[in-house]
This record gives sequence, C-alpha cells and structure tokens, in this order.
Amino acid sequence: MHRPLKLSARAEALQPSLTLAIAARAKQLRAEGQDICSLSAGEPDFDTPPFIRQAAIDALEAGATRYGPAAGEPALREAIAIKLSEENGVATKAEQVLVTNGGKQALFNLFQVLLGPGDEVLLPAPYWLSYPEMVQLAGAKVRLLPSDAEHGFRLDPQELEAAITPASRLLVLNSPSNPTGMVLSRPELEAIAVVLRRHPHVAVVCDEIYEFLLAPGHEHHSFAAVAPDLSDRVFIVNGFAKGWAMTGWRLGFLAGPSSVVSAAIALQSQSTSNVCSFAQFGALAAVQGPRDCVVEMARQFSERRSLLHQGLAALPGLTLQPPEGAFYAFPDVSAHGLDSMTFCNRLINEVGLAVVPGIAFGDDRCVRLSCAASPATLRDGLDRLGHFLTSL
Repeated sequence: MHRPLKLSARAEALQPSLTLAIAARAKQLRAEGQDICSLSAGEPDFDTPPFIRQAAIDALEAGATRYGPAAGEPALREAIAIKLSEENGVATKAEQVLVTNGGKQALFNLFQVLLGPGDEVLLPAPYWLSYPEMVQLAGAKVRLLPSDAEHGFRLDPQELEAAITPASRLLVLNSPSNPTGMVLSRPELEAIAVVLRRHPHVAVVCDEIYEFLLAPGHEHHSFAAVAPDLSDRVFIVNGFAKGWAMTGWRLGFLAGPSSVVSAAIALQSQSTSNVCSFAQFGALAAVQGPRDCVVEMARQFSERRSLLHQGLAALPGLTLQPPEGAFYAFPDVSAHGLDSMTFCNRLINEVGLAVVPGIAFGDDRCVRLSCAASPATLRDGLDRLGHFLTSL
C-alpha cells in the first residue's frame, strides 16, 4: 500500500479560489441540463476587440513564437511606461516595467520579492480573495482594515494609522475595488498619503486592473500621481483583462522602483520566464491603439451596473452602497439570518442563481454579484433573487 506524499505546510494552508470554483460549478450544472443563471464571473462577456486579435495573429504569422526576454517585449514595456507617464501621471521608464502572466502574477512576484517571515501586509477588507493567500505564500501575515456597506466600504485614515506597526511592510490599495465597486477619490488618497509620510517603512501596491470601469461622476487616480513624493515606494499592478476583455490572454504588468522590479524580473526568469510572445503584440496594439472599444465596453458596464444596483435596491432586507466602478455589487444580506455560504448554496440549489459568498472576500455578511452579463441575464438573476428572498 502506497503512503500518500506529504504536502508542504504552505500548500496545506493554501485555499483554492472560491470564485473560480463557483463559476465552474455553475457551468457543470448547466452542462447537466439544469437551468442556471450565473452572476458569479469576474470576466467581461465581450470579445477581445478585432484589431487586438489581428495584431497577435500577425505576430504569430511573422514568427513571434520563440523565447523572449523574461521582463517582456521591449516595445511593450516602453509602451506601458509611456501609458503610465502620460495617462496616469506616474513618471515611468521601461526598465521599471515587468510584463507578467496576468495581473495576478504581477502581485505574486511582488509579494515574493518584497515580503518575508515577520512582515505584515495592511489589507483593507473586503478584499480580492487572492491577496491573503499570496501574502501567506510569501511567508508574511495580513493585518485587516475592516469596513462595511453601511459606511461605503471606505478606508479610514485614522484606522490605517492605528494599524501600522514596525512589522508593517506593504499597504494594498485596490481601486476600483473587487468586490465592493468602491473608488478611492483624490481627497481620500491624499489623506492616505499624509499617514504614509509618517511611516517611511510602509510601501504601497495599487491594484488598478479596473481603472477604465467607472460609474458616471467618478474618476480614477493613481496614488503615485497624487503623492509623487512617495513614488519610490509605490507599485502599480494592472493588466489587459478587464478593460480590453482579454482575460484568457493572461497579460498583466508590474511597475515601480527599479530595484524591486529587477528582483521580480529575476524571479520570473526562474519560474515562468517570458509571457507568450505573440500575445504580447496584441497587448501592444491594445495600449497603443484607439480606446473607442474600451469606452464602449465601459459605457455598457455602467448601464448594467445601474440596472443591477436599482434591482437590488428594490429587494427587501439588503444594505447596499451604489457601486462606483468595476462590475460588481456587494450587498449585505445578513438581515436574512444566513451566513454567506449558506445563502449562496441555497440560492443556487433553490432558484438556480450562482453568486459568490462574501466570506471569500473577508465579509461573511455580504455576497458578490457580477454585472458582466447581458441585461437579460441580470434581470433573470434579480427575479430569481427576489423569489428566493420572498421564500425566506
């Protein structure tokens, strides 16, 4: 009889992505013939724009099929640096940019080269579910900064200051936010900068993957542009998945102080090496090309976001802040007396609606619904949710 191999302690502690698991379950149930409406996926339902696809095809036909630089194609790194400098107001050179296999790898690489045992990461909650797992894999610990729907999921600068200790190494800012849809305003970023100026040992990583997806009246601000005096300890993580509907392309980037980015490049050279060569030319076309497609997708997401919010606001027993960006709503459902896992399991089993429990994002009172679906699908989901709440 074979004895099972023992996993490492870090592998045993690792939790799989609940969002991916729920999306997979919804697809499986649908394949089995069940009537399932899924509002779980954090993925645009649009096709990648044709000019981006064509650029990758042209690169493939031209022979861009070999190993490339671990840090990314030079032309793409330069284009990203120009984009950050001119659009985001963050002066960036090409050598400060690393092209990664999605924004997720950019975060993973950064945490690996910046964090270690004894370090703490300051993490506003609710949070994107992969942050804590990545921190743990780097040997560090998370110190949560909780917020709630009633107060708009805002980060309180006083609470941030109180949470900082000598072990604090990194603050994570995600704006627009997954899962809450909260967008940090310029005054809020300025208040955070005031705190961080008093604590020079704390760096910042800004996850800006949803920067183009904003509700009317809201604007995206890069923290390093708001506080340029702190730019020597600010990192930007972004990618092409959400704004250009390129989730399957796995294209992201890390930008920041060159000493740390160089270490992340070395790590990538010893792990995944370069990102798919011809796919990077699609990303180059995206960042250099017209933004009409991005603007149009953002407009449609805004319409769907409003539809989802208005529908949820009309349902009983939900506390909800109007989402300001991204493509999610994160209502507090705790008034119905169910934890988020029970709520979501009953929801899919009883009315065939798949959404994500808030416990995955650090808030067991809430559930996450995505508006990355057609208006008809959103209305269907809202109807099913209404029937379920009525049955309670």
